[in-house]
Amino acid sequence: MAFHVVIPARYASTRLPGKPLLDIGGRPMIQRVVERACASGAGEVLVATDDARIAAAVRDARRPDHSIAVMTDPRLPSGTDRVAAVAAGRGWRDDTIVVNVQGDEPFLPPALIDQVAGLLGTHASAGIATLATPIESLGDFLDPNVVKVVAAMDGTALYFSRAPIPWTRDGASSGLASQRECGDAMRHVGMYAYRVGALRTITQLPPSSLEQREKLEQLRALQNGIRIVVGTCVEPPGPGVDTEADLVRARARAMAQGI
Repeated sequence: MAFHVVIPARYASTRLPGKPLLDIGGRPMIQRVVERACASGAGEVLVATDDARIAAAVRDARRPDHSIAVMTDPRLPSGTDRVAAVAAGRGWRDDTIVVNVQGDEPFLPPALIDQVAGLLGTHASAGIATLATPIESLGDFLDPNVVKVVAAMDGTALYFSRAPIPWTRDGASSGLASQRECGDAMRHVGMYAYRVGALRTITQLPPSSLEQREKLEQLRALQNGIRIVVGTCVEPPGPGVDTEADLVRARARAMAQGI
């Protein structure tokens, strides 16, 4: 099945300035993400950026002499808007599938990129596909930085939240801190496959009330009736890099694995 990958990357970062260019085992983090994407079945991998330094640092792993950077307006508010700008600039049709891969996932298994694209391809009524993985600790379940998702029997998302959902009432007789189980809770993995038509619609809509409350952009789509299908990761998604501590661990992992 044909699909594109677009990796949004901006230089500014509150916690890790210049994050895409931070060195992990001798290569910028963003280039490591490109290499993971190029190992998937994507027909094309592009980096959507607003910074010339990032643009100069990325090359297609399959065609090393080929620049894959697409410059986008620095005023765009989100990575999703950058992906939409690339789709518009390339003239992709509404039924084209594009996967938004986060630029801070240097160990992302390529199989997950193929999985999320294929998931959307087999669910004609969905505009978006995404992935989730089981939550295995109460700490993660109760952590508002770990986004949870619950889905219907047909696999379409019912809700995404920073709150611990689904909540087992009988597991917490004395309130939040007394919860002792997380049941079948799933952590959302922030990678999306879009049909370009749905992507265009989403970026033209104003932020929704639930999106503003939870600070979760995907709720804009749900609240406006766009179906999101959710699959369970076929492989562990690998650690992202959000903080200095994450960066230290990523460098140690790359060294230990010799990659």
